[in-house]
Amino acid sequence: MKSKGYNGFRTVFAHVLLVILSFMCLFFFYILLVNATRSHAELQRGFSALPGSHLMENFRSVANDGTFPMVRGIINSLIVSTCSAAICTYFSALTAYGLYAYDFKLKKFAFTFIMAILVMPTQVTAMGFLRLITNMGMYDSLLPLIIPSIASPSVFYFMYSYLQSSLPLSLVEAARIDGSKEFRTFNQIVIPIMKPAIAVQAIFTFVGSWNNYFVPALVIQSKEKMTVPILIALLRGADYMNRDMGKIYMMIMVAIVPIILVYLFLSKYIIAGVTLGGVKG
Repeated sequence: MKSKGYNGFRTVFAHVLLVILSFMCLFFFYILLVNATRSHAELQRGFSALPGSHLMENFRSVANDGTFPMVRGIINSLIVSTCSAAICTYFSALTAYGLYAYDFKLKKFAFTFIMAILVMPTQVTAMGFLRLITNMGMYDSLLPLIIPSIASPSVFYFMYSYLQSSLPLSLVEAARIDGSKEFRTFNQIVIPIMKPAIAVQAIFTFVGSWNNYFVPALVIQSKEKMTVPILIALLRGADYMNRDMGKIYMMIMVAIVPIILVYLFLSKYIIAGVTLGGVKG
């Protein structure tokens, strides 16, 4: 009886805790939505938990602002985030497969070197990166925001761990015996096995690229090439007399819609990918 009572209490406590945590996570999204429906004057009066009536007015103010290319910024962010997610996951999976499936002298050194890059902050290499892309003629371009995502040590490590738990080398050897070329083996055999891991990392890479502010602010100058985080910073950086908090909250709300859609479409792979990647087969 005591055991049943304890288990019942633990279940109730777990559900209450999850409800509280869910409320804390969703509360800030609700406040963002509420603030996006209020005018600048209403926001200046202070906090309110009730929605206002200026949702479409704020949206039109952002969309029709000739000095603020909202649609172009969203398109730029979609291009950068989608391309970054695609090439990052593919080439990270390819690198992980190469280190996992092949034995060569510098295998341990290559793995250690990649892991060493993982702990190096982006800010340390910022000036060298800026000088490099300037000399290559790629300054004020979207390419420097996409190409470096080919090399992602964190995604590589996740892919490598996933391969260790999910891909038996005997399957690769059988494909080689059947005459399959290496790239065909990777694209037609390994990639389908890694689909959950690729989907998970595609989500994380997309979100990270979408929210990235430091590198775009470093290399982008013209407004027609700016991404969403820079445009939000431009709105927030306006002088006090011209600042419209309703427009700022509306732009933030518009900015998180693509991220929510990506999660809704691919979220089922997160649990599957993390579970399968963390459990030895």
